[in-house]
Amino acid sequence: MSSTEHLADGESRLNIHTLIEADARTGFAADVRRGLRSQPKRLFPKYFYDTLGSVLFDAICLLPEYYLTRAEDEIFATSADEIVAAAVAATTAAVATGGSEQDAPLTLLELGSGSAAKTRQLIEALLRRQDELLYVPIDISAPALETSARVLLQSYPALRIEGYASDYDTALAHLCHSAGGKVEGSGGGRTLALFLGSNVGNFELDEAEKFLRALRGCLGAGDALLLGVDLKKSRIVLEAAYDDALGVTAAFNLNLLARINREFGADFDLRQFHHVAFYNELAGRVEIYLESLREQVVRLPALDLEVSFAAGERVHTEHSHKYDLAELDALAARTGFTRTRTWTDQAGLFSSNLFSTAAPSGF
Repeated sequence: MSSTEHLADGESRLNIHTLIEADARTGFAADVRRGLRSQPKRLFPKYFYDTLGSVLFDAICLLPEYYLTRAEDEIFATSADEIVAAAVAATTAAVATGGSEQDAPLTLLELGSGSAAKTRQLIEALLRRQDELLYVPIDISAPALETSARVLLQSYPALRIEGYASDYDTALAHLCHSAGGKVEGSGGGRTLALFLGSNVGNFELDEAEKFLRALRGCLGAGDALLLGVDLKKSRIVLEAAYDDALGVTAAFNLNLLARINREFGADFDLRQFHHVAFYNELAGRVEIYLESLREQVVRLPALDLEVSFAAGERVHTEHSHKYDLAELDALAARTGFTRTRTWTDQAGLFSSNLFSTAAPSGF
């Protein structure tokens, strides 16, 4: 399904394309049924973010233990102009002979845009270099996309927005097959893609490679990607970030069971499950689970399902992979990119990495 929405407060500057199915609950139901029937059991992290889950995650970002958001904010506050300049330098070589930077302004494409709060620093840096900017946000939540778009258009008169309410795969497939693989509305100019936060870390390693290959297939020669990546560090720092003293992260994890109760009439007793988070140093990832505190049976009548849990049995909800720079170089090389620059916060906890295109888009 696809539709275009023209909003009255900026109809010439804003289009929102809805590419997601109207009944997202059907997909959620299928994933819950499949995940709870599998061995070991699992639930999928993309379902953390209902209304309450989103509020809890915003609270997590304010916790003293959760360094990731503050570290990325620090990078953008101190280096946004330098990041944009490096992106322009990385893309200028592909501009037609005789062209200038102003002849081919950058388009900003963001996957998982959310509120776009962090993106403002990069938008402002780009608008200091060019007269206008096309911003192409992709987010699974149509209401969040519309809300952030309205706020951004009020703040930046030189901004145009071509938004996609969609999952990543559907949006990238659409962008790749429209306008010859270039971003719609960009006029064939250069693109700086953003995948911020530590979102790439939530993919399994083979899934991260598949995702970056798909993204690379939608970028042309001279385009670039700014990739946020959490770096490997001490177990103490990592485990505190995912199991804070106040228990907000535990509430965020347990809310996934509460959401299943709300939407499918299940009878999960949240008091009988425990949040577990630990750093698997060998695998280079934080592993997150919900552990059953006793033997129990949970009923999900809307799904015609009963699920038995043993005492101590764990349901996997998320992995958060951490990287070092050598691993990032290898990942870039396998997916058609070259890591050309990296910025970190002062403590060296988090990284923003400029990946330039290093091979034809059919790589």
